[in-house]
Amino acid sequence: MTPQTKKQRCPWATSDPLYIEYHDSEWGRPVHDDGKLFEMLILEGAQAGLNWLTILKKRENYRKAFDNFDAKKIARYDKKKIKILLNDEGIVRNRLKIEATIENAEVFLAVQKEFGSFDTYIWQFVDGKPKVNTWKSLKDIPATTAESDAMSKDLKQRGFRFVGSTICYAFMQAVGMVNDHVVGCFVYRKTT
Repeated sequence: MTPQTKKQRCPWATSDPLYIEYHDSEWGRPVHDDGKLFEMLILEGAQAGLNWLTILKKRENYRKAFDNFDAKKIARYDKKKIKILLNDEGIVRNRLKIEATIENAEVFLAVQKEFGSFDTYIWQFVDGKPKVNTWKSLKDIPATTAESDAMSKDLKQRGFRFVGSTICYAFMQAVGMVNDHVVGCFVYRKTT
């Protein structure tokens, strides 16, 4: 047994080395960088109908295909770029998701302008600090919450797409707006 496998983790983070690395170093850690927040919002939307491991495996390809998630560049994508993306085997080649990424970049920039940063806007849904939960098992963790419902509603009203409440809650978990590591997980103890 390696030291990595001896650690007690959230049960979902044991099946693949990529999952383990993501869980141990990233998932549930508070993110306040606008670029990283935008990336995670787009990736969570890309996951719709798929599993997260599929997206993690394609993450580097997404970064290359979408100019390292530079919202200013993405907002200027045209039909030619969409065609290129639809032929890129390294990403999820779904026209609706690709077009939503471009539209989301435009709205993201508008939110930054209105609030000074996307970080200021998005963290308001948890009053600016992570909500620390005390789940004992995966079955205790909800798919949505009142906060993710409110976030989803507001994002949709602003024009964002692929931001249903379940996607918003997954985003909140990923960027540490909520700490949903189970209480026995070694990361839970580090982040509380």
